[in-house]
Amino acid sequence: MSTYEIRSGDRAAFIAGLRDLADFLTANPCVLVPRNASFGVFVDAADSTARREGTEHVAAPLGVPVEDLGEGYYDARRTFGPIAYSVVAIPPKEQQ
Repeated sequence: MSTYEIRSGDRAAFIAGLRDLADFLTANPCVLVPRNASFGVFVDAADSTARREGTEHVAAPLGVPVEDLGEGYYDARRTFGPIAYSVVAIPPKEQQ
C-alpha cells in the first residue's frame, strides 16, 4: 500500500471564513473582487503511485477526474463560477 499525506485545514474555520468573506463583500459593494480565485488541498508522497492515489481520494467526493500532468504531477479541480477548488500533488523537491 502506498503512503500519502493530505495537507488540509480546519473545515469549520474554513467554511466560516468563506461565509464571513461573502457577507463582507455583500455589505461592501465598493470592495473589488478578483476575476478568479482558487483554493487548494495538497497531497504529499514520495512516489508517483501514492500521489495519484491521494489525489484520487480527495477528488472522488468532488466528482471530478484526476489529471496526470506528467512527471509525477497530478491535479483535480471543481469550479464554482469563477472559484476553483483544487487538489494538487507535486513530487518532492529532489524529484523535480
